Amino acid sequence: MVKKTAGTLAAVLAAAACATISPPAEPNIYLENPPAEISAALSLDDRIAVDKVWNLLRLERADKAEKAVLRLGESHPFYWTAMGYIALLRNDLTAAEADFVGSLTVSPDAVTSQLGLGQVYRRWGRREDALRSYLEVLKRDPENAFARREADELRTAIVESLILEADAAARTGKTAAAKEAFLKVLEYAPKLQIAHVSLARLFTREKDYPRALFHLGLAAENNPLDRTVLREYAETLYQMNQFSRSLDAFQKLQALDPSDKTVAERLEALKTRLGVVDLPDEYREIPGLEAVTKEDVAALIGAKFNDIWIGVAVRPPVLVDISTSWARTFIVKVAASGIMEIYSNHTFQPKKTMNRAEMAETVVHLVEYLRKKGRTIVVQIPPERINLADVPADHPYAPAIIAAVSFQLMDIFSDRTFRPDQPVPGAEAIRILDLLAGLAKEPGK
Repeated sequence: MVKKTAGTLAAVLAAAACATISPPAEPNIYLENPPAEISAALSLDDRIAVDKVWNLLRLERADKAEKAVLRLGESHPFYWTAMGYIALLRNDLTAAEADFVGSLTVSPDAVTSQLGLGQVYRRWGRREDALRSYLEVLKRDPENAFARREADELRTAIVESLILEADAAARTGKTAAAKEAFLKVLEYAPKLQIAHVSLARLFTREKDYPRALFHLGLAAENNPLDRTVLREYAETLYQMNQFSRSLDAFQKLQALDPSDKTVAERLEALKTRLGVVDLPDEYREIPGLEAVTKEDVAALIGAKFNDIWIGVAVRPPVLVDISTSWARTFIVKVAASGIMEIYSNHTFQPKKTMNRAEMAETVVHLVEYLRKKGRTIVVQIPPERINLADVPADHPYAPAIIAAVSFQLMDIFSDRTFRPDQPVPGAEAIRILDLLAGLAKEPGK
């Protein structure tokens, strides 16, 4: 008898060892605790009743939870939220959506209901609606781990699906559909390189160079080390006859790969066309400067807009203090054109630090000069809508400052100030002039 019992036990243990143990099932719903700020306003009895409902929901006891909720009554702040989760447990998605939407109509900030709505849409396969629900949660609760995980998964799935859709459309010659899909990709992933590059190539194929340039510029900005993108950006600038900006782009490309002979050849051709000499070390140091001087800004304008002086006879002004300046060639051009100020004693003061007010005046003079050359530069903000806390109407630079802001070439600070006496860093001066170069459309473009 003992031997038989031992044998039976051994068989049972052996069978148990071979058996596959199923992991605990995932819960049918994700449910957070009721918002504390609402619970705090309830009576003790009400809080106990709500806790009971939530415990029953977590146990997935839909019928018992429903009876408890009905006792709370429709006027209770958690009634519709709880009914939504009960419907979700029963997989009655239509009822769940209606209940959660009803809850959000009464309390738009109800995160628990928004999380429920996201789960409804995800089960339905309405990924974009689900993502919107989870993004609403993250607006109100940026640290919500469940909403963050769900939003990331949904965004990835949506983007992957749209890219497949766009690629298929492009392969079959449905260019409009491909562009629409890639543009939608950018709504979900604004910095996605493949979308910007693909759109640029589609626009280039149609010879829509301005739109191609826009996306290539963003792609080059997002990944400055991407030589393929930078080359396409430089070539598109060249196709648009924006030779100075093309020169800048090819110089960046050469810095990434000094051995590329085709880039070197293109650079030489551009320099010959623009009459550009190799820029000195002082020019390359401008991006790192905490405050630019007049000679720095003159050099930036001269290098970035050099094509506006092609074929123009510049009559050198009388300047008594620029002979030792590294930027004297550029200073002559901008001073002769009226873009930068010459003082009454025939000095330029190349080493003088420029403040934001003086930069605004210089930028506006450059806009006026470019317009005379036939360039189209459009005001972005009506000047009458600009009200700056530290630039009164009688400020000597007020007209120039307002104009620079109206073109959106110079920013204002969050406290509605311009800070006219503040120095201009090198990177900021470059950004301002690059913006202007992008706005200044050539005649016929």
